[in-house]
Amino acid sequence: MEAVENIDISKSSDTISTPSISEEDISRAQIYRLTAGFLSSPPDKSNLQMASSLVGDAGKFGASINNFAKIAGQTTAEAANDEFHDLFVGVTRGELLPFGSYYQAGFLNEKPLARLRAEMARMGIERVQQQNEPEDHISSVFEIMAGLIEGTYGAPLSLADQKKFFENHINSWAGHFFIDLEGAKKSVLYAPLGTIGRLFMEIEQQAFEMN
Repeated sequence: MEAVENIDISKSSDTISTPSISEEDISRAQIYRLTAGFLSSPPDKSNLQMASSLVGDAGKFGASINNFAKIAGQTTAEAANDEFHDLFVGVTRGELLPFGSYYQAGFLNEKPLARLRAEMARMGIERVQQQNEPEDHISSVFEIMAGLIEGTYGAPLSLADQKKFFENHINSWAGHFFIDLEGAKKSVLYAPLGTIGRLFMEIEQQAFEMN
């Protein structure tokens, strides 16, 4: 199993190391935030420049980071905007629907969203007022997961509690979404991001199973 801490993504997040969070957990949170950022809105020139500077180590996951960095360096902000629109917005809808309810129940705004909202309320996590998408958008649940690791909503969660959130709200569908993202007709920049997401979900699942 590959180690997440071998991936140099320090430029992808403003996360600050604290004594209470391990370097590996900081790297995990950065990967969640990196992926969430590119899936929440079209990347601008600075986002693409940041992505092009990422460096992965040996192994499949590191190779996926390097491939994403290479393609980001070849992609203009205009092309990225068009690709994002085709994949996630469209005229009536995009090629993909990156929502937990859709992947788990077949429709938007179903029970998986209600369960996530109940969990957010229990943990005191409020929805961002400017956010128009339902909370079970892939970028939202990844942002929440990063915050739980870092302690954004209080003390960092234990691995056991992180695992509960991961199993209940991410692992049941995110891997399938990333496979779809890898193979989407309009995916160019987002195909290697799909690979990053798919492999990262596998790494997370294996790591939680070992603890």
